[in-house]
Amino acid sequence: MVRAPAPWVFGAAIVGIIPLAEWIRRATEQLAATSGSAIGGLLNVSFGNAAELIIAFFVLRAGQGQVVKAQITGAIIGNSLLGLGLAIIAGSWGRERQTFSQQRAGQLASMLMLATIALLIPALFDYTERAHIGEAATAALDERLSLGVSVVLIVVYIANLVYTLVTHRDVFAGATQEEEPGAQTAHWSTGKAILVLLGATALTAIQAELVSKSLESTAEGLGLTPFFLGITVLAVVGNAAEYISAVYFARQNRMGLVMGITLGSTIQIALLVAPVLVLLSHAIGQPMNLVFANPLELVAIAGVAFTVEAIASDGETTWFEGVLLLAVYTLLGIAFFYVR
Repeated sequence: MVRAPAPWVFGAAIVGIIPLAEWIRRATEQLAATSGSAIGGLLNVSFGNAAELIIAFFVLRAGQGQVVKAQITGAIIGNSLLGLGLAIIAGSWGRERQTFSQQRAGQLASMLMLATIALLIPALFDYTERAHIGEAATAALDERLSLGVSVVLIVVYIANLVYTLVTHRDVFAGATQEEEPGAQTAHWSTGKAILVLLGATALTAIQAELVSKSLESTAEGLGLTPFFLGITVLAVVGNAAEYISAVYFARQNRMGLVMGITLGSTIQIALLVAPVLVLLSHAIGQPMNLVFANPLELVAIAGVAFTVEAIASDGETTWFEGVLLLAVYTLLGIAFFYVR
């Protein structure tokens, strides 16, 4: 039996994930039309990040914990810089500016700041303790701290869902209705939309396994590092659904939903996906902590939080803000390319 070269398998699997992301986008749009933008955005984020989680799980099972952490970093900066930047530019075409709810965007920015602090704590702890008690002892404490941080982050994420979808649902729903008068009606039944979401996610899992198996050989064949592929290619492919959805809804002038998708996905990566991967890593015997050893990753995550805060503070976007987001992402990408 003739096996295809690893780069071909890697590329084919990645290309196969892109149309699946489009089906996730379509199903999400239909659900958003019947359940509202808040729930629709949450569904898009959740099923879009399902691909991210699946890819990361297979890479983690292959013993590539550092690549998984690079993928987490790439997803955080990709959603907030690349995804939002592309959406803003696409939405601004032919428009002077677009507006969205400052209240909702402000909450998302605050959540992102909290997630950033939580992800910085394990790295700072590792740095300070390694000089006092040694590398081996610090590594054991890193794992315990990461487990504790993961549990706290998951609890905070659940509390955020209760806040936006239960106790203060009327506040956010009202703001969404005012700013998105062009929301479309559903053409699919709820059952059909859910089945499409589940089917596309399941097929994504198959493609993700192919990606993970061919990752290391592909990196070697292309002269790249697995770290760079993780922080760029895997992160972008894992969040392709969010990018496609964000650009689509931005063209419809529904920037509230765009903010919910891009920033909501970033927050879900930090508060849910990363902690879940830490817990899963211990369950499968491949322990992973939340220590981002590369300082550039920490700078990138912190920079995203401050950049998003600046963009979301005035409740409106222009094409130039989109250009600035893409410029920051490009600069980080160049820096990551040279990381060895």
